[in-house]
Amino acid sequence: MKVEVDESLCISCGYCASVCPKVFEVEDVSHVKVDTVPKDDEEAVKEAIEGCPTEAIKEINE
Repeated sequence: MKVEVDESLCISCGYCASVCPKVFEVEDVSHVKVDTVPKDDEEAVKEAIEGCPTEAIKEINE
């Protein structure tokens, strides 16, 4: 699983980083810290995607 954050939509609320700090980090805006989401973190990332108030996080289909 891979994800990306659309920085133009991100409001830096920090929800994603609070749900899955191994994958997301907020500096000016949120960004993804890993190339591929570890299997153990996939459910937390899905929760972050669903809970993002601006829908800035997307799963990348390759």
